[in-house]
Amino acid sequence: MILNEKIKASEVHLTGVDGEDFGIVPTAEALAMARKLKVDLVCTSLMSSPPPCKLVRAGKAKEEAQQTRKREQAPKLKEIRLTPQIEEHDYETKKQQAERILKSGDTVQFVVRIQGKEGAQAKVLLESLLNDLAASGRKKTGIQLSGKQAAVQVDPLTD
Repeated sequence: MILNEKIKASEVHLTGVDGEDFGIVPTAEALAMARKLKVDLVCTSLMSSPPPCKLVRAGKAKEEAQQTRKREQAPKLKEIRLTPQIEEHDYETKKQQAERILKSGDTVQFVVRIQGKEGAQAKVLLESLLNDLAASGRKKTGIQLSGKQAAVQVDPLTD
C-alpha cells in the first residue's frame, strides 16, 4: 500500500471517499484534492496502469494496513492452566481470560493438572468451559486425558 507523495505514477484512476468514481486524474491533482479534503491518497494496486487510488480518511489507511497485517499472522497458542478443585471466582476469571484471547484471534489450550482419580472431575470442568465459551470459540481437539493432565484446544470463531 502506497500513500500520498510516494505514488510515482503520472496519473491515477481515482475513487472518492464515499466511493464516487473520478476517473483518470493526474497524480498532482489527486494529491491536491486529498490535501483539500484532509484525507490520504492510497494506491490500492500497482498491477494496472493507471494504478487505482482512493481517497481515505486520514489515519484509516494505516489502521487498515495494521488490521491486514494482524490477520496475516498465524494465530498463537496460549495455554491456560487449571486444577479440578477450582473456585467459582477463579473459574470466571479464567473464562474471561480465554474469551479475551479468543476475541484477539488466538487459540487457547486449557490444561488441567490431575492427581489420582481426578480425571472425571477434570473432564467435567473442561466440558463446562467449552459450553461457556461456545459464543467465542469452538473446540479444535477433543478432551484428551493422559496421565497427569487433561487438555483441550479451543479455536476462535471466524467471522
